[in-house]
Amino acid sequence: MRLNLIRSRSSKLVVSFLTIVIIALLFTISFSNVFCQAPVQGKNGTRTLYLIRHGQYDHDDKRDPDVGKNLVSLGIAQSRLVATRLKSLPVEMTALHSSTMSRARQTAMIINETFPDLELQQSRIIRECTPPTWREDIMERKDPENLQECEDQLEAAFAEYFTPSPDGEDRHDIIVCHGNVIRYFVTKVLKVETKSWLQMTTGNCGLTIVRIKSNGTMKLVAFNDMGHIPQNLVTETGSNNKLKDLMLPEDK
Repeated sequence: MRLNLIRSRSSKLVVSFLTIVIIALLFTISFSNVFCQAPVQGKNGTRTLYLIRHGQYDHDDKRDPDVGKNLVSLGIAQSRLVATRLKSLPVEMTALHSSTMSRARQTAMIINETFPDLELQQSRIIRECTPPTWREDIMERKDPENLQECEDQLEAAFAEYFTPSPDGEDRHDIIVCHGNVIRYFVTKVLKVETKSWLQMTTGNCGLTIVRIKSNGTMKLVAFNDMGHIPQNLVTETGSNNKLKDLMLPEDK
């Protein structure tokens, strides 16, 4: 009888001890979760990308595009206009990226004057190139290996830049690059066949805006917005662009 009583009490003690241990573990887990989640609670920041095609440049320059093919006076004016447009937006810009090619780098340098607190970051993966297209005349002129290299390059660039905000805060990042690059990116955002990129046209210093939510979903907010550039200063891909002289006319 006494032995059974001792066993009964021991069993109750064991059960009580296990109950306390379980409660303690649950409390610890809950406590840890609170602290682990605290930094990200409410941080569903949106990343907005402002893609800008470079300004008009010297097409006749035969030098390497990292050295030559600089902006002409019209391209400089276009760059200043898009910088003013960006400055007028009711947001705080958080980053400035550009291609290493002269025309994109110089456009970004002009924008940088309007946003001096941003550090200009250059990248080769957003350089101009020609990806595969449905246009047979273009495909016939291009080396298949170069076409594939371009596609691989742009896929890597899309994977790097088109991601949610890394810190959960709202971000507004400027990317100055090229017409083919931007059009390829847009096909990716819209989830359409990437070979359709040539069905779009882009203007020099046109503004394309993409919004990326915290869950990775993307929205095309604007494409090739040219509202900040007077019509007589607009130049576009594939158009019969007449040379605009920004100098005063000679006295007669």
